[in-house]
Amino acid sequence: MGRYRWVICALLFAATSINYVDRQILGVLKPTLQLEFGWTETSFGDVVFWFQAAYALGYFGFGRLIDRIGARLGYAAVVVLWTAAHVAHAFVGSVGGFIAVRFALGLGESGNFPAALKAIAEWFPQQERALATGIFVAGSNVGAIITPLIVPFIAYRWGWRAAFIVTGSFSLVWLVLWLKVYRRPQEHPKVSAEELAFIRGDLRQEAGPLQGTTTIPWHTLLKVPETWAYALARFLIDPIWWMFLFWLPDFFAKRYHLDLEHFGPPLVLVYLMSDAGSISGGWLSSRLVRAGYTVNRARKLTMLLASILVVPVMFAMYADSLGLAVVLVGIATAGHQAFSATLYTFPSDVFPRQAVASVVGIGGTAGAIGGMLMAKYAGWVLDSMGSYTPIFIVAGTVYATALMVLHLLSPRLKRVAM
Repeated sequence: MGRYRWVICALLFAATSINYVDRQILGVLKPTLQLEFGWTETSFGDVVFWFQAAYALGYFGFGRLIDRIGARLGYAAVVVLWTAAHVAHAFVGSVGGFIAVRFALGLGESGNFPAALKAIAEWFPQQERALATGIFVAGSNVGAIITPLIVPFIAYRWGWRAAFIVTGSFSLVWLVLWLKVYRRPQEHPKVSAEELAFIRGDLRQEAGPLQGTTTIPWHTLLKVPETWAYALARFLIDPIWWMFLFWLPDFFAKRYHLDLEHFGPPLVLVYLMSDAGSISGGWLSSRLVRAGYTVNRARKLTMLLASILVVPVMFAMYADSLGLAVVLVGIATAGHQAFSATLYTFPSDVFPRQAVASVVGIGGTAGAIGGMLMAKYAGWVLDSMGSYTPIFIVAGTVYATALMVLHLLSPRLKRVAM
């Protein structure tokens, strides 16, 4: 049996890495931009807020669009949009300008996960989806690792504006490869008959009255409890990842007096641990399914273990040493990624394939709305209290809540009868 599906997974991994370089660069440059433009914490929170607002709108819309036009063209479209917006950062110099280009970036970047998860649903059977999802989601951590290593190097030599231009070129290389390589498995000349049979082996179990090509209306999806289970879980956990992404460099800079040149290594260690969590979470969930556990039990047990890992981050502000803070935050981000990679399989586990990107879009919108609230909350807390403790307390408690909500609304993770 061939393994060409893993080439597709590698492309999804690369796209997600680039996606996170483009979004995290603002967090890395935050101290520099605050010094140059005199931004307050609230001003920075406003820039992040409008990125999240666009992300919410785009996630909802692109999920629907990608279900209609497919992963190949849909992914290409969102990459073109976010790359243009990313490069445009180099040509603005005010809070209003950054809000405008971050809004456009949020629209484009919102399409990454709906397109990637649509591709996973097309290329992987249920028993491998959690692992494949964990691998491509790990690209977010690689992007978060690369950013603090290359951005300070570029910014110190050619200025912060050059950092946006140089990193924007990565997407163009990926776009050429994607359009050349990606086809649906049944149309791809490099997929053997044996691999295609394996990929499509669970279609019979997934078949149902709407398991065809007709797009399922939003109002139908919104009547299903499983849609709300996924959306509410994303609403609770996504803001925590956004907080780490945009405020973690600032936390290390203020708490341990690190500058742009020196907070790279702590961030690298945090996101290396995140990578381990993403892949381990996906591996554990898939391994439990192969071992005979029900999908319901395998997914929720993995998320329970992941939610426990996040709890110690509540004490990160009190860590006397930078090393201990890195460990506490790194374990929390690993827990988030294990939880998130498992949660991302939920739409393809319970919904027909032609509804996957739409449900992912609904959940992503809910998560982005939560991120908007987190941006306002973080800005207010830091301006008024000057401490990350209230933010970390929220981070340490929401994952258990998200799992409880998911379990109440979808107690058995049964496939939706629509």
